[in-house]
Amino acid sequence: MATFSRVRLEAGKESYPVLLSNGNRLEHGDCGGGRHFAVWEDPYPKPSYLFALVAGDLGKVSGTFQTASGRQVELNVYSEKENVDQCDHALASLIKSMQWDEERFGLEYDLSLYNIVAVNDFNMGAMENKGLNIFNTALTLAKPSTATDDNYERIESVIGHEYFHNWSGNRVTCRDWFQLTLKEGLTVFRDQEFSSDVGSRPVVRIENVKSVRGRQFIEDAGPMSHPIRPESYIAMDNFYTSTVYEKGAEVIRMYMTLVGKDGFRRGLTEYFKRHDGAAVTCDDFRAAMADANGVDLAQFERWYTQAGTPVLTAAGAYDAAAGVYSLTLSQACPPTPGQAAKEPFHIPVVVGLLDAESGAEVVASRTLELREASQTFTFDGLPAPVVPSILRGFSAPVKLVHEPALTDDTLAFLAAHDTDAFNRWEAGQALGAKLVLDTASAFAAAGGAKPDAAVELPAPFLAAFRSTLSDASLDPSLRAYALVLPPLSELSQAMAVIDPTNLPAARRAVRRSLALACQQELVALYDSLAPAPGAPFSVDGAEIGRRRLRNCALGYLCSLPDGSPGGRDAVARAKAQFDASAGCMTDRLAAFSCLVGKPDDSPAAAERAAAVAAFHEAAGGDALVVNKWFMTQATADRAGLLDDVKALVQHPDFSWTNPNRLRSVVSAFASSMEHFHAPGGAAYAWLGDAIEKVDKINPQVASRLAGAFALHKRYDAERGELMRAQLSRIKALPGLSKDTFEVCARSLA
Repeated sequence: MATFSRVRLEAGKESYPVLLSNGNRLEHGDCGGGRHFAVWEDPYPKPSYLFALVAGDLGKVSGTFQTASGRQVELNVYSEKENVDQCDHALASLIKSMQWDEERFGLEYDLSLYNIVAVNDFNMGAMENKGLNIFNTALTLAKPSTATDDNYERIESVIGHEYFHNWSGNRVTCRDWFQLTLKEGLTVFRDQEFSSDVGSRPVVRIENVKSVRGRQFIEDAGPMSHPIRPESYIAMDNFYTSTVYEKGAEVIRMYMTLVGKDGFRRGLTEYFKRHDGAAVTCDDFRAAMADANGVDLAQFERWYTQAGTPVLTAAGAYDAAAGVYSLTLSQACPPTPGQAAKEPFHIPVVVGLLDAESGAEVVASRTLELREASQTFTFDGLPAPVVPSILRGFSAPVKLVHEPALTDDTLAFLAAHDTDAFNRWEAGQALGAKLVLDTASAFAAAGGAKPDAAVELPAPFLAAFRSTLSDASLDPSLRAYALVLPPLSELSQAMAVIDPTNLPAARRAVRRSLALACQQELVALYDSLAPAPGAPFSVDGAEIGRRRLRNCALGYLCSLPDGSPGGRDAVARAKAQFDASAGCMTDRLAAFSCLVGKPDDSPAAAERAAAVAAFHEAAGGDALVVNKWFMTQATADRAGLLDDVKALVQHPDFSWTNPNRLRSVVSAFASSMEHFHAPGGAAYAWLGDAIEKVDKINPQVASRLAGAFALHKRYDAERGELMRAQLSRIKALPGLSKDTFEVCARSLA
């Protein structure tokens, strides 16, 4: 680490009126000859990767923040001048982040200036360069007509994330790149807590867990599996992964679960006190937590050294005569590349007990510490049978298995009565997952699904769905998340061999059957959530929840058969919403997604074509809106999607060199299970050619694209062989980047 005490920038004043670097600006002025200069000082030592400079012709929005000690800090968010009207949310999010970090962790900003610069061509989301954050425009710019609610929430989170790095990453940084999770896992946890405190904690927790399961669990089950502290790498860029970031955050969260909220703050304060201005290791963080709380965390190190997702098995028994409930917890972790055998983890398992008759909570949340391969915990003083609520709040990044498996009735009971919001949602998801997976197996046994196939819905599942539909007392975002079936990325993990044909067909069939069974309720819900005439746009929790729940209902209705009266009515509703939502991207994009999925021979084909043309025209060239236009089409659930995608990359607005635009089509299509994995391998060959092209332009993006083939062993023999052929072909290309080579080599190992 070094102190960059004097950085001088000089450039043409007309072309580069803005000259920025880290820290505080000491001097600026004219040099003569149409040139000017600026001198910057960062008084705090930092590693060179945090150095940055910016020169350009930019606009900005500005504000100030007064720290707890009374200092005034100047705040600026820079962007291209035409985008300045989209920077206000980023500035407000920065102010909110600074206030929260002072209140929650006692951490104050240390300079007199904080700058953010948004740029269109950026591989990553953002970078925490000291006092001069560089951001992707996708995570900075927002206004109601161009950004969705998800965009607004994500921007707030990432603005916070990069600001929180000022302490967890900048003031205290990593000794080497193997320690990357030290700063990233910790800071992701901090931004998750920020979002939870300023928003809805249960909603944010569900969103975080969905991301972990949908990305990190898959990563842990494949050839790129690695511990959160990797032991080796060819290209470090390949280890900016969900494991390092999101699983790393779950590991940090387990510290808080073990030592409590106050204990975690004590540990974090001790960590910064010991190591301010230093480059340290994950072990240093663990030691600070242990010492500040007087606890033994030696075994906890295994979360840093062992890869894979542990499987937690729970088996309970109630002794009526003794009034005792016994819960046996067992753990096992499957082999991962280079790690055939695993030692037991130190796993915090939060458990509560519900009365089996009334559903009332009889034992509040209690943290059980599982350290052995198997342990039994007892709860006494229980006069009647109980139903356990296990792994509350997703207290550890594990896969929970009940022995025996929970019945539909028990899952419905938990979905109705569990006092833990996460586990209540989880029970409903388990009901949906069971039905979709059983349906996929039935379709496979019958030789495939029939068009517009219907599914007989089990009574407990349908009752739970209807209960959520009608329960106006629930947070509307929680209701929306509870109504949505588990995504294919999660469902596929439960299959020994992933079936990319019957699994999506089964999910569609269950969704359609729910819409048919609850059509009247869905229509009533959709209509009841219409925005009040003339109401101003807002991104508060209530309004976001209203839109989220309403669009969930619209999605179900648009799954009805196109030729049916209900299907025609749903298309009319989607078209009306699309036409009326020019000032609200959330509602416009939701309606657009419903229409874009219609096939060319559908009665709604004309509405689809009109919406595609109107959305692009209304974008007016706005890069982020055009990205949405591309991505929605590249992920549409409709026949012939590969042909659509081939046409999209020929569109004049498509670019192979802009990372955001490239991801909006190529990466998006590769995530489409059914269409990317269509029989014959045509999509594999197309992606292989795309990777070859992109590797010469942007190796980081190319290596991520190659990851689409990483799970070849999870598919049937024919598909697996076709994917391996592409990996082998790419790996053998002359001049291949080390980034893409590493992904191909590890995937083939």
